[in-house]
Amino acid sequence: MRVIIVDSYEQMGVEAANIVAGQIYLKPASVLGLATGSTPVSMYQRLAAVHRTVGLDFSEVTTFNLDEYIGMGADNPQSYHYFMWENFFKHINIKPENVYIPNGMAEDMEAEGERYEKLIAGKGGIDLQVLGIGQNAHIGFNEPDVKFAATTHKVELDEETIQANSRFFGSIDEVPRYAISMGIKTIMMAEHVVLLASGKNKARAVYKAVCGDVTPEAPASILQLHRDVAVIVDKEAAALLPETIRGVHITRKG
Repeated sequence: MRVIIVDSYEQMGVEAANIVAGQIYLKPASVLGLATGSTPVSMYQRLAAVHRTVGLDFSEVTTFNLDEYIGMGADNPQSYHYFMWENFFKHINIKPENVYIPNGMAEDMEAEGERYEKLIAGKGGIDLQVLGIGQNAHIGFNEPDVKFAATTHKVELDEETIQANSRFFGSIDEVPRYAISMGIKTIMMAEHVVLLASGKNKARAVYKAVCGDVTPEAPASILQLHRDVAVIVDKEAAALLPETIRGVHITRKG
């Protein structure tokens, strides 16, 4: 696990975009696992800028998103389908048929999870998985539990997650209580993982992920066992990390 500390949210996005762009340059037909939420937006903006200015080519790239709210159609502005197209996909040259996001409107969520896993396996697995982290150290929508959930599955969201996500809705009552999410096994089978975190409200979760015991009570802690993880955090999110594991501190201009 490499810990990379940057000075700002914007710089976090730049460093993450550099890793993703490098993956695509090395393997144009890369399979990317992508996250939603406010954390990766700066990365998506940077990748779109690189596509626009120097021609980073997404035409052969396949993407799998981590999760989706249950009960939300793709045209709902609060859905993760909508989020991804508005914040990233419509700004690059990715082929719509190469974009995969769990179907939150599926009648049978167990069958939907199995379908999604087969799609990932059929593409040869995920080359690079981008993750955010919740304040309770969840990754995807894998909430703290007594065991690690394995594959794509239906989850009930914790109250802490509902509270955190309520900022995207008109009121907390509008926040869905259930989602479908990639499981821990699916995430851990990715060749490379990039975990992003920004802000002091993520410092405790980052500490648990990097320094805490490996436990389902802090789902991100499982990443300590992955063979290739880069943790990119700003100074506020890194505030609780001991100096001995702070790794690289990058300051760039522009």
